[in-house]
Amino acid sequence: MNQPADHTQISQDETVAFIGAGAMGEAILSGLLRSGYRSEQLIISDPSADRVTHLIEKFGVRGLATTEAVAAADTVVLAVKPKDMATVLAEIGGSLKADALVISIAAGLTTSSLEGGLPEGVAVVRVMPNTPSLVGEGMAALSGGTHCTPQQVEAAAELMRACGQAVVVPESSQNAVTAVSGSGPAYVFAVIESMIDGAVLLGLPRDIARELVVQTVFGAATLVKESGDSATVLRERVSSPGGTTVAALRELDERAVRAAFQAAMEAAALRSAELSGE
Repeated sequence: MNQPADHTQISQDETVAFIGAGAMGEAILSGLLRSGYRSEQLIISDPSADRVTHLIEKFGVRGLATTEAVAAADTVVLAVKPKDMATVLAEIGGSLKADALVISIAAGLTTSSLEGGLPEGVAVVRVMPNTPSLVGEGMAALSGGTHCTPQQVEAAAELMRACGQAVVVPESSQNAVTAVSGSGPAYVFAVIESMIDGAVLLGLPRDIARELVVQTVFGAATLVKESGDSATVLRERVSSPGGTTVAALRELDERAVRAAFQAAMEAAALRSAELSGE
């Protein structure tokens, strides 16, 4: 199991710049501060002056113009929308340090497309994070580009572990990762939403229903993570013959819920591949 990295020994001269300061950028920024980075090591740049001001006041980090932020940084985190990436790459290319590491969290953009917009030889890492990073429980998958060393990929992984867990995968696996952990929280949210509505239909107050469902989902996920047993084994342990759980699971099987989840993930992976091509 990956553990959050200890960043307390990072050089006082090492600086991370965030180009784009949206929710995911803020999540990583917050995680770095929790894990030992100092506010003076972190720089933000965003088209929204209000957003920059908010994060400066909240975290005490520095706010600079994009090219100034990049010029001062050892690591540059690109947290902009995919449609804006080409413009950003053209803007920052001339300001990057010779040995800078560029980390992109833009969905669907390949390392080759990122490298094509930057000077030759720049090290690029592609990352697919997810929204639980906002509460320090994210899951990120990383793939290094042509010019990345294993040490640089691991440095990017350590940075992402500041807000959860991280694994390194071949870039050919990124579409599958998008379908599993990138889009995955939405599947879980849909299940939670459906269970809460079902509990209300059974007569429970909505606030009680929410507490029951959220803790049940959290507890079940924690049990899978910490017990070492497979989800199949754990499911069988609570499925007594002729009992309530078996009756419920039979309904799910008859409505092909398992197949629907698998089809949904295939659709997400296909759409990710289409976006990468675009």
